[in-house]
Amino acid sequence: MKRMFLACAFVCAAAAAAAQNPYMARTGVYEEEGRLVVADPRSVLAVDLTAEEETVLCGPYARYAQKFLGVRAPLTDKSVWTLTGAAIALAESAAGEGTACPAAEQSRKVCSHSRSDEGFARIQPDKTDLATLPLEEAARQAAATIFSLRRHRMELVTGEAGEQVFGAGLGAALTEIERLEQEYLELFLGKRTVAVRTVRCLVNPQEGKKQYIVCRFSPEAGVVPANDLSGEMVSLQIEPSGDTACPFEATRRESQTAAFRIADPSECTVAYGSSVLARAVLPLYEFGRTVEIAVPRKR
Repeated sequence: MKRMFLACAFVCAAAAAAAQNPYMARTGVYEEEGRLVVADPRSVLAVDLTAEEETVLCGPYARYAQKFLGVRAPLTDKSVWTLTGAAIALAESAAGEGTACPAAEQSRKVCSHSRSDEGFARIQPDKTDLATLPLEEAARQAAATIFSLRRHRMELVTGEAGEQVFGAGLGAALTEIERLEQEYLELFLGKRTVAVRTVRCLVNPQEGKKQYIVCRFSPEAGVVPANDLSGEMVSLQIEPSGDTACPFEATRRESQTAAFRIADPSECTVAYGSSVLARAVLPLYEFGRTVEIAVPRKR
C-alpha cells in the first residue's frame, strides 16, 4: 500500500510539473523497460524563408514602344529576388546548423496570356512578300496590327461588326483577339514571370549563444549560404525568458531522484536588415536547466 502511494505521488508530481511547464524531458542515463537509455534533449529550429524571383525579358521591339505605342518598355533583361516572408518553428529532426533544404514544390506564375514563359511568339511574315523588313518597319506593322485588333474588338462589343457573331461565338472571338493582342504587345513590352521559392534553414541553438546567421540574401541570387558575403545576412536572435520554475524539484532530503531537463520558452526573432520577418516563442532546452525530481523507492 505504501509503495503504491509513493508511486502515485511521483506520477502526480511529474504530471503537475509538466502542467506547469509542459516542455520537459528526461535526461541523463537511466533504465527504462529493461533497456539502458542515454538521453540528451536538444532543440532544432527550422527557419522557412519565402522569396520571389521576378524575371523580365526584353521584347525585340522594346526600343520602338515609345514611338509607336506611346508607352515605355524595359530595354534590358533583368532578374530580381525579393524576400517576402519567413516563419520559424521547431524542426522534427536535426540536419546540422545552416543546412538549406529547398521546399518540394516551387510555384511559377507567367504574368501574360502567352503560351510560354521562355520566349516570344513567332509572328508569321506576309506570305506574298519575300522581302525581309527592317526592325523598325516590322515594329511599325506590329503596332498597326495591335490597333487593328483593338478596333475589331470594339466593333464586336458594340455590335458594329454585324449580327453574325453572338453567344458563345462572341466570347470565343474576344478571347482569341485578346490572345493575339497580348502576343504582339509582348514584342514591345517584354515578358514578366514571377517564381516563388521557399527555403528551409535548420539552426542548432547552443547554450549561451543568442545570435546566429541563418543565411544570407542577395537581390541578384536569392537565398545564399551564410558564408557568401555577396548577400546581406538573415539573423536569428534568441531571448530566453528565464521561466524554468519547477515546484516539484527534489530537496536534499530525497535520496532517489530522476533528472529532467526543462526547456526555456524563448522568444526567437528572424530579421533581415532592419525588418523583422518572423517572431515566435519556442521551448529551447539549450537555455533551460536540469532539475531533480524525487522518485519512489523500490522495495
